[in-house]
Formats: sequence, structure tokens, C-alpha cells
Amino acid sequence: MNQNTKCLPMFYQLLCLLLFCLNFRVTLSSSLLSPSDAPLCSYHEASALMQFKSSFFINKIASEGCKDTITQSYPKTDSWKEGTDCCSWDGVTCDNKTGQVIGLDLSCSCLSGAIPSNSSLFHLPHLQELNLAHNDFNDSKMPSEFGRFTSLVLLNLTDSLLSGQIPPQISHLSKLVSLDLSWNDYEALDENTLEGLVRNLTEVRQLFLDGIDLSFVNPKVLMNLSSSFSSLSLIGCNLQGKFPENIFHLPNLKSLNLAANSELNLYLPKFNRSNHIELLDLRGTSLSGSLPDSIGNLRSLKYLYLSGTSFSGILPNSIGNLVSLKQLRLAATSLFGGLPYSIGNLVSLEGLLLNECNLTGIIPRSLGNLSQLNLLDLSMNQFSGEIPSSLTNLAQLEYLGIARNQLEGPIPDEVTAFPNLKVLDLSSNYLNGTFPSWLYTISSLKAIHLEDNQLSGHIKQLHCKSLEVIYLWNNKLKGSIPSSISQLVNLYWLDLSSNNLSGLVQFDLFSNLQNLQHLDLSNNHLSLKSNSTTTDYTLPNLLHLFLTSCNVIEFPQFLRGSQKLIDLELSNNRIYGKIPKWMWDVGKDSLRYLNLSQNSVTEIEQLPWRNIEILDLSSNLIQGNLPIPPSKTSIFSISNNSLSGEISDLICNLSSVEILDLSRNNLSGIIPQCLGNLSKISMLNLQMNEFYGTIPLTFAEGCQLKNLNLNGNQLEGPLSRSIMNCTSMEVLDLGNNKINDTFPHWLGSLPQLQVLVLKSNQLHGSIQGNMQKNSFSKLHIFDLSSNGFTGSLPTQYIINFMAMMNLRKNESLKSYMGYEQDSDHGSAFYTYSIHLEEKGQERELQKIFTMLTSIDLSNNQFQGEIPEVIGRLNSLEGLNLSHNNLSGHIPPSVGNLTSLEWLDLSSNKLVGKIPEKLVDLTFLSVLNLSENQLEGQIPQGKQFNTFENNSYEGNEGLCGLPLSKVCSNHDPRQLLKEEGSNSSISFGWKVVLMGYGCGLMFGMVVGYVVFQTGKPKWFVALVEGPKHGRRKKSRNGFGGRGRRV
Repeated sequence: MNQNTKCLPMFYQLLCLLLFCLNFRVTLSSSLLSPSDAPLCSYHEASALMQFKSSFFINKIASEGCKDTITQSYPKTDSWKEGTDCCSWDGVTCDNKTGQVIGLDLSCSCLSGAIPSNSSLFHLPHLQELNLAHNDFNDSKMPSEFGRFTSLVLLNLTDSLLSGQIPPQISHLSKLVSLDLSWNDYEALDENTLEGLVRNLTEVRQLFLDGIDLSFVNPKVLMNLSSSFSSLSLIGCNLQGKFPENIFHLPNLKSLNLAANSELNLYLPKFNRSNHIELLDLRGTSLSGSLPDSIGNLRSLKYLYLSGTSFSGILPNSIGNLVSLKQLRLAATSLFGGLPYSIGNLVSLEGLLLNECNLTGIIPRSLGNLSQLNLLDLSMNQFSGEIPSSLTNLAQLEYLGIARNQLEGPIPDEVTAFPNLKVLDLSSNYLNGTFPSWLYTISSLKAIHLEDNQLSGHIKQLHCKSLEVIYLWNNKLKGSIPSSISQLVNLYWLDLSSNNLSGLVQFDLFSNLQNLQHLDLSNNHLSLKSNSTTTDYTLPNLLHLFLTSCNVIEFPQFLRGSQKLIDLELSNNRIYGKIPKWMWDVGKDSLRYLNLSQNSVTEIEQLPWRNIEILDLSSNLIQGNLPIPPSKTSIFSISNNSLSGEISDLICNLSSVEILDLSRNNLSGIIPQCLGNLSKISMLNLQMNEFYGTIPLTFAEGCQLKNLNLNGNQLEGPLSRSIMNCTSMEVLDLGNNKINDTFPHWLGSLPQLQVLVLKSNQLHGSIQGNMQKNSFSKLHIFDLSSNGFTGSLPTQYIINFMAMMNLRKNESLKSYMGYEQDSDHGSAFYTYSIHLEEKGQERELQKIFTMLTSIDLSNNQFQGEIPEVIGRLNSLEGLNLSHNNLSGHIPPSVGNLTSLEWLDLSSNKLVGKIPEKLVDLTFLSVLNLSENQLEGQIPQGKQFNTFENNSYEGNEGLCGLPLSKVCSNHDPRQLLKEEGSNSSISFGWKVVLMGYGCGLMFGMVVGYVVFQTGKPKWFVALVEGPKHGRRKKSRNGFGGRGRRV
């Protein structure tokens, strides 16, 4: 029994050893199992995949969106072969135990075709991850069958050209952790569908709905997001209303992107250190308020994007606590104040964008600590002072932009600075000095923007062959253009205009620049010429050539055969004769802008450029008939030439013309009636020609004319009321013609009219007439001089001249009146011109200052008094009422015209004294009151001390300086008679005689003493000293000379 008892444990030990060996064998067999022994995917799933593949064709364009991602696009389904295990196919993932297809990633697979509701894709019931992003599903509707994938954890359909409604069945995918439906063509998502997604998808941690219209959804729906939520992206969803603040405080939130929702109202809450957010993108929202000081608690923050929002305030010092920050982009906001020194603590920062803010002060030296920085943009602020030299420490910097600030001083120079710089933009500052040495040594540099500064010195040889763009215009650079320019073979943009560069430049210098698209050497002291009459090279990619004021004597030969040229500017040169015939083929279909003004071109045989839009041939020697440009021309100027003959009716084909300037020629005949019917014309200038007949009788409804100038012709007849159709009219100049009519009071209904010139015609009658309430309310310049108008001055019109009252200089952003034209070439401003008598001089104003205000009613037959209401026009600068029959006194209210610079009331019948209040007109430089019946003493002081005799001549009753006529004292007896009646003191004539008697006796005694002693010194000092002093004072006090009309 004892022996059996001893054997029993041994038996158990052997049994345990046997079981261990068996288990080890099974484990070893399992671990050494060959791949061929792994479970294969089922026939049904493999067949479904092959069927899904066959429903598409491969199109590389279908996955173009992958260029913006780190994923490379290629057709993954090319590896799918029948008879092979689908678990080994590219993009397919199977369960290791069952062989079931649980993952399908066909993102960026170049698939093109539709996904119908009966697609074999839905025969894969075990899918846990499905990624079909960046393909082209031909705007097919998103099938509701996606709701069958009940095991789905990840669904990504971004940028796949799906359309229709997002099926509510998506909310049945209760296991979803990540859902991305972004950038498709879905219909607007209703609030119930989104609410269902938020409520039912309780496991979702990442939700991306970028580009889906959520304008019908209240953002409050998002308040119920799970506390485990980590990423929310709703870019460009048209969200409106107030964004719930609690989302910022979700404990696991790492990424929040609400960019491009312009009507989404939100502000940054107070953050605490428990926030783990890494990305916060609120660009283009209605973010308001300021950046809270608690922003410094977001220690995990890596990306902060708040550009293009309305938030304001200063950048808090706590920003320096964000030591993990890689990108800080706050551009185009209302930030103000200085840049905190703590910004230098952000040692992980790679991108800093603070452009287009209102930041001031100096740029802190601490920016030089940001050793990882590759992008720095502080442009369009108000930084002052010098560029800190510490910035040269930024060895990783690729983009440096501090343009459009108020920086001054030299550019920091350190030989080893910015070794990786690609773009340098310091334009539009006050920088001076020469170029830094590192500018010539950086091998990576592609673009230099140093334009619009005060840089000086020579441009040294540039050897950086990577250079593509050089902007140096509007500086003080001198010397010659470096010959190394010819070696910059990648250069496509070169602008050296508006400097002091000099020397002879051979066009061959640019022969190697076959990529050159833009060349501008205008406004220097250069002389450009070709080596020979022919050339064996062209610049095939040249689009824009600007050579204003370059002493060019011929059309550049390298333009021969150019088929892409868009802009050609050769104005103010010495080109003489005809346009060569080979130029007719240059840019025949591409040329849009051609400026040959201010040359000596003598003849235009044809204008062959079919698509020309802007054509300027003004100020040449062109003779013959008027050439008619192509119908697409929008601006045509051929003014100041020697054209003759009549205007051809072909001018009516210019259906696109906006500006037509034929002024200062010898054109004659009748103005074609069609010019009043051109639908787009805004500026028509025919002044200084020999046109006769009537002004075009009809101006079509919807007329766009803003400026009509017919001055200096021989036009006659009444004005056509159809001009009232031109409701945008700003300047109407019909002066110096033969128009016979009464005053066109109906012009007062033109709501934008600012300048009206009808001078030197045959207009007649009274100006008083039918007048609307706001007639001429915007008028700045009113010139009816040299006509036959009668009656009293137009008091009611003067009351309506609201634009001449309280005009402030900040009311207009433009300095001069003109027409702004926008085109593919950019924005251009064309100033208006008029003939005007200003300060007594007949002038043609090439530019009309927006603040200029004047009234000229001279040389008519107006009668009556000058109305008191004239004093309301306190912004009036010039007033001329001369050569009329005006009578009465000069109203004292004229002294209220505090902006007046010239005043001419000469040759009238004005009486009385010159109002003392006129002395207060401190801007008055020209005064003419001659040939009236004024009397009394001329006021003294201020501007009146500068006017000469001829300002007052012809007024017999005036006296006092500057006239030689001295104002005499009144007869004392008359004085006593006038004052005695009102005096309470008895003061008779006997007392006066007693005074005279005493004075006589004193005079006799003094005379005797002088006779006996011979002029004692005390007497000379007493009598003669003051006399000489007064004379000297008189000459000095009125020695200044003014001007009169």
C-alpha cells in the first residue's frame, strides 16, 4: 500500500510532462505554419472585389486631389488578379483568423465611375475600415447601403465626387470612430440628420464634414458631442450663429478646425492647463474679442490659425509660453500694439504670419532666437526703426517678408546670413544704403522684392542662377545693368524701372533669358539699342515689355515673331516714322496693351492687333484720316496729333470702348450720332478740333458717360435733353463753341454732376427757371462765363451748391477726378481735364483736383446785388463775377468764404466800402475789385498787405495803401456839428477859437527860438525823428507786392 502510494505522484508527473510536450508541439506547429496554410479570403468576397474593380476605369485625373496630401496616387486595383488570394491584393486587409475582408483602402487609386446602390461593394459585410477618398465617382448619389456596414470603425469618402443627400442610415453605424465625408457635392445637410449623427454615433472620436452645407443647422446641435471627442473639422460649411463654447473645453479635444465660416460667431474662452488641444484653426470666421492671456495655458498647442478674423487687441506676453507651437498665423486681423519680446521663446516655431495687422513699434531682436523658423511674414504693418541684425541668425528661413512697413536704415549685412532663403520681400519701406553682401551669395534665392525703397549704389554681378524674380523699381540705384543678368537663365520677371541707372544697353543682353516673361526698364537714364538691324534670337515667352523713357529709336528686333506678347509700352522715346510691317505680326492675336505715345510716329497704315484692348497713340506726328481700332478696344487715345478729315461711321463698331480720346487734332465734320449710343463709353473727349453741327441729338437710355468734353469746336444749336439719360455724368465741358440756347436748368437733375463748363458760347436769358430740390447739389465747378445771360444772379442754385459747403479733404479717397478702369492688366486711372480760368489765368487743367471748387459767371449781363447766401459756400476757392452790371454793396458774408484763393468782382457797379471782414480771407492770393464805384479806406492787414494798386484802380472813392491817395481827415467843424448834437457836454465854437489862439502863440514863440538858435538838436529829435520813423514804417509795412487778375 505504501508502494502504490509512492507510485501515484510519479504517474502524475509523467502525465503532466506528456501534456506539456503535446501543448509545445501544437504551439510550435502553429508558429511555424506557412503562409499557404493561412485562411484564404472567401470566393464570394474575392468575386465581389473583382466585380467592384470592373465597374471603374483608371483615370489619373480622378485622383488629382492627392497632390495636396502626402499620399501618392496610383491604381491599386492593378494588383488584383483572379485566382489569387484577395488578402494579398493592394489595399485589401483580411482577418488573420477567418480570412474575411475587414479593410479596404482604395484612396488615391485613380478610380473613375459610379457607385450604384447594387454595387458589389456592399457584399463585403465584415468591413471595419473603408477608405475611398480622392477618386471620381461621377457625382453619383451616396447610396444608403453604406448603412449596412455595421462593423465599420472608419469611413473615409472625402473628395470623391459623391452627390445627393447624406443618407440618414449613416447614423446607424454605431461602431464608427472616424467619419470623413468632406469635399463632395452633397445637398445641404438638415439639422435632423446632423443631430442623428451626433446622438447615435457615440463612439465617434473624429468627425470631418468639410465643404458640406450646414447653413440650416444650428451650431447648438454640436453641444452633445461625446466627452471623448478628439477631432472636429467643419471647414467651409456656411455655419451661422453662435458656436457653443463648451466644445473648446472637451477634455480630449486635440483638433478643432472651423475655418471659412464667415458668419459663425465665436470668441476664445478662458483656457486652463487641462486643455490638450494641438490644432486650433478659426481662419475666416467671425471671431471677435481679443486673444486671452490664458492662451498661454495651451502648452500642447502646435498650430494656431486665426487669420482673416475680426479679433483685436494686443498679442499677450503669455504667447511665449506655447513652446510646442510650430505655426502661428494671425494675418489680416485687427491686432495692434507691439510684438512682445516673449515671441522669441517659441523655439519650435516654423511659421510666423502676422502680416496685414496694425502692429507698431520696433521688431524685437528676440525673433533671432527662432532657429527653426522657415517662414516669417510681418508685411503690411506699421513697424518702424531698423531691421534687427539678429534676424541673420535664422539659418532655416526660406521666406522673409517685411514689406509695406515704415522701416528705415540699411539692410543687415552678415556674409553667412540666410543660407536657405528663397524669397526676400522688404519692398515699400524707407530702407537705404546698398545691397547686403549675402544677397549676391545665396544659391537658393528665387525672388528678390526690394522695390519702392531708397536703396542706392550699384547693382553688382548676380551669380545666383536659381533667381526667377527681381523687383527693384523705384529706388535710387545707379550705374549700369550688370552683365551677369544674361546668365540668369531661370529669370522670368525683371523690373528695374524708376531708378537712376545709366549707360548703353544692348538688347543682346537678354538673349539668353528664354524664360523671360516680364521686362521693365522704364524711367531710368538708359539708352537701349540693337546691335544690328536684324537679330537671330527671340524671347519666345515674353508677355510684358515696358521701355518708357529709354531713348529707344526703333522697335526692338527681338520682338520679331513674338506670338505671346500681351503688353508693349514704348512711350516717351525717339521712335520716328512708320510702324514697321514686321510689327504687324507681333502679338497679332495676343497683344492687349500698346502704348506708343510721346514719340514721333508719322503714319498708321493699319491696326492689325485683333484683340487689342488699350491703344495709346497720343502725342505723335500722325497725319491723315482717323484709324479705326478693332472692335474689342476699350481705351483708344490718339489725341494731340495732326489727324484731319471726318470721323468714319466705322467708329460705331467700337462696342467695347470705354474711353475715346480724339482731342487736339484737326478733325472736322459732324460728330457721328452713334457716339451717344455706345453702351459702355464712359469718357468721350473731342475737344480742340473743328467739329461743327449739333451735339449728338440722342444719348441712349442706360448711357454710361461720366465725362463729355467737346470744348473748343464749332458746335451749335440747342442741347439735347436726352443727355439726362447719362445719369453717371460727372464732368460736362461744352465751352468755347457756338451753342445758342437758354440755360439748360434740367442738367441739375444729373445726380453725379460735379463740373459744368458752358463758357464762351451764345447762351442767353435768365438763369432763374424750373429747379428741382437737389439741382446741382454735387457741383464743384460752375463756369458760365462769356455768354449773354441776364437777370439777377442764380440765388436758388447757389443755395443748392452743397458740395461747395463744408467740403472736407477726407471725403474723397482720390486726389483727382477721373475714371478707374479694371482689366486683366490691372487697375488704371485716367484723369479728367477741363479749360478753366484760375487766378486770372486761362488754363487747361490736365488733372482736376477733387477739392477744387470755383464759380465763374464773368462776362455776362447779370444785374442786381450779390446775394448774401454766397457766404454759405465756405469751401469755395475761386469766385469770378467780373464784367457784369452788378450793383449794391459787397456783402460782408463774402468774408465767410475762408477757403477763397481768388476773387474777381471787377468791372461792375458796386458801391460802398470794402468789408473789413475780407481781411480774414487768409488764403486769398488774387484780388480784383477794379472798375467799380467803391469808396472809403482799403482794409489793411494779412493778405491785403500783398495786393497792388491795380487790384483797386478805377474806384475814385477808395483811399489808403497801396493807393497813393491818402485818406483825408474830416473838417473839424463838420465833425463837431455831427457829434455835438449827441454830446452831453457844452462845447462851443469859442472854446475852439481859444485853442487855435494858444496854438498860434506857441508856434510863433518856437519859430523865434529856432530862428535865433539855429535848429537845436532836441527840437530836431522831437519833430523830425518821428516823421522819418513813420515813413520807414510805411514802406516796410506795405512793401510786399501782391497779384491782381
